[in-house]
Amino acid sequence: MTTPLFPGGVAASRLRVYDWPDAEGVPGGSPHLHTASSEGYIVLSGSGEVHTLTSEGFAVTPLADGAMVWFSPGTVHRLVNHDRLELLVVMQNAGLPEAGDAVLTFPSGILDDVAAYRAAAALPDTHDEEALASAARARRDLALAGYAELLAAVETEGPAAALAALHARAARLVRPKVAEWSALWEATVARETERTRAQLEALATADAGILSDARIARAETEPGERFGMCGRLRVWPRTESPPAR
Repeated sequence: MTTPLFPGGVAASRLRVYDWPDAEGVPGGSPHLHTASSEGYIVLSGSGEVHTLTSEGFAVTPLADGAMVWFSPGTVHRLVNHDRLELLVVMQNAGLPEAGDAVLTFPSGILDDVAAYRAAAALPDTHDEEALASAARARRDLALAGYAELLAAVETEGPAAALAALHARAARLVRPKVAEWSALWEATVARETERTRAQLEALATADAGILSDARIARAETEPGERFGMCGRLRVWPRTESPPAR
């Protein structure tokens, strides 16, 4: 067995939610959705809210110390920071979110143009903290502009119809990446699932299976913080997947 994959094939990061106020004075991150992965938040400190939009409508979930909330792909979500909100973010399908699984709620004209979307979503290749912060904030504000457009559509068309249009745009945007995602998923999450299936079959016959190959792993967060969609991220590197057995 090589270094084991983190349990369940998930990824974890520590998030300090942006305290930048928007045009209405509300501090927080960029509204977006994930096209293939479920996401969970565990509140480590501070307080805030997560605003979500599904086909059932708009909801506000309070976030305070010890709270945990999670949601499935397609849920539009936006973090609001009331007081130094910090989260442990647990993400399904280790690696896919970093490979572009998330789609920001930019205005529809940008979502309909792959090149325009990529340009708007990208941050500058620089170590200049101020330049990165400025670009991340501008990206957040552009996502909020599209979010306002989305909420207006919800008012006139209903949440299901408004989200169907957004989901269709998101699917078109990520389609070129799906082959790469599939290969990554097969090499990590699917492989780990099959390893568990084989181990259960072994245990059913009183065979110890992979138990003699037991290993432990430890990881430190990567140095510094990244500017994410919702805040400043400290990221743990993804471990390797064990071989199939």
